Amino acid sequence: MATDESVRVRARDLNLKLHINTRCYVLPCIAGHVGADTAGMILSEAPHHREAMTLLVDIGTNAEIVLGNNERLLAASSPTGPAFEGAQISSGQRAAPGAIERVRIDRETLEPRFQVIGSELWSNDPGFAKDTKGIGVSGICGSGIIEVIAEMYLAGILSQDGVINGALAAKSKHIIAEGRTFSYVLSSGKQMIQVTQNDVRAVQLAKAALYAGIRLLMERMEIEAVDRIRLAGAFGSHIDVKYAMVLGLIPDCDLEQVSSAGNAAGTGARIALLNYQSRQEIEEIVREVEKVETAVETKFQEHFVNAMAFPHKVDAFPNLAKVIELPVETNMNNNSDTNQVRRRRRRTSNKAL
Repeated sequence: MATDESVRVRARDLNLKLHINTRCYVLPCIAGHVGADTAGMILSEAPHHREAMTLLVDIGTNAEIVLGNNERLLAASSPTGPAFEGAQISSGQRAAPGAIERVRIDRETLEPRFQVIGSELWSNDPGFAKDTKGIGVSGICGSGIIEVIAEMYLAGILSQDGVINGALAAKSKHIIAEGRTFSYVLSSGKQMIQVTQNDVRAVQLAKAALYAGIRLLMERMEIEAVDRIRLAGAFGSHIDVKYAMVLGLIPDCDLEQVSSAGNAAGTGARIALLNYQSRQEIEEIVREVEKVETAVETKFQEHFVNAMAFPHKVDAFPNLAKVIELPVETNMNNNSDTNQVRRRRRRTSNKAL
């Protein structure tokens, strides 16, 4: 039986080996692809108690997105695919010892340096080889994929449209030909770890789907900016928010107001377990959340196409530009908007109506 309400059931009916009188409580779902974990995220982060326009994002194969404040909440799911989890990436892997998780590229020489899970040293540090002898350098995990592609863009290796500049092969041994395209080599040890043109495209497709979903919610809310962003889930806990914004995973925002929410769904579940009143609260809130089906929204494709560019084809990123030097082409594209941070709020006019 399908239901969008909370579920109460005896543990023994679920074959859980607990006390015979133990009862289980399952948080309510919001929509078909926006499940009880999103309800837990809302309960944990409580955007409905804030005046600030808050964006909550749980990034996975399907990204769950919640946008709103104490007046209105919207929710949607966006099909990002598994690229951020290392799948569909030539050298991708899960976050495990030996996986590259941090990357920096020298702007002049295009020489990379990186950190792997299991070592605090950078690859250009004298003791790196000894420190990683037992684990090696085995691939790139999700946070590493975000950073290397963002760094490639900032270093001029990638164009705003995501094309690897093959002309730079004459300048750097790290840029090699791969048929008609080019790749960027991060490590050429026991196994070559590289970022191919297809890898870049996979990440572009994933991040464009996420950003398009966010823009749909912002459009429905009639806003042009958000006040704060919280990234939930294991992936959101490990990515550098600055690089997430460079890539265009999330919209422009004051970076001091962008942070990790950790396991927000788990925190929400604990709140519901320990506080009976919180269960009533989230059940009421979920009924008021407006669901947006991205699959049937006519403007999703338009937002998706614009979001393929780094960080975006038309949206300005003035807050990001304050803390990092973006490539000239981005500044030129966004120059008309940079000095006009279009702020939002229709609440007053709505109240007047």
